[in-house]
Amino acid sequence: MEAVLELKKIDKVYGCGDAECKALDNVNLKIHKGEKVGIMGASGSGKSTLLNMIGLLDRPTKGEVLIENKHVQKYNANQLAKIRRDKIGFVFQSFNLVPTLTTVKNVALPMIFSDRGSEKKAAELLTLVGLAKKIENYPNQLSGGEKQRVAIARALANDPEIILADEPTGNLDSKSGKEIIDLLLKLNKEKKITLIIVTHEKFLASKMKRIIEIKDGKIIRDQRRNIA
Repeated sequence: MEAVLELKKIDKVYGCGDAECKALDNVNLKIHKGEKVGIMGASGSGKSTLLNMIGLLDRPTKGEVLIENKHVQKYNANQLAKIRRDKIGFVFQSFNLVPTLTTVKNVALPMIFSDRGSEKKAAELLTLVGLAKKIENYPNQLSGGEKQRVAIARALANDPEIILADEPTGNLDSKSGKEIIDLLLKLNKEKKITLIIVTHEKFLASKMKRIIEIKDGKIIRDQRRNIA
């Protein structure tokens, strides 16, 4: 099975006053195309640092990062930005929508820098996530669940191979949260997008075929489960 990304012997060390804090400690991880992966761990366990490493938002202190078998840890900032733009879609707990832009313009934003489309494609993506009637609305006119759907549509703008979602249901009520989970799982199944979710919610984790648990910067569990 093709690996879309791999981390080899990754350490990440931050300065903590006069001491050093090791956020990641000898992490080895390989994720294959089309997998649905849940990353779990307590606050301060290193799961957000791990997600930042997977998403090329941070560089390792030590170790190798490979995207489609290409070593990228020594790429410059522009090269990393291009990989993030072309290969990875991000969904955050706080939505990160631009309040002065309509939903369709929020979704079109990543395409401005890649010449891949326009507001026409953005409108199609909003239809895909069930917001065909909200394309001219502003974020303050949307519910939390609708804002997250816009964020997912934006993450799909450049046809990514990987979606990274950081607590995507954390700011939603249970009904909206379930709808967002179902939408992400549908995208994983129908578009074969690799789905990696950081979550502390057991219900969301239960939907993932693979569970990775991190503690004190180390992966302490990596379990593939027999679910659809």
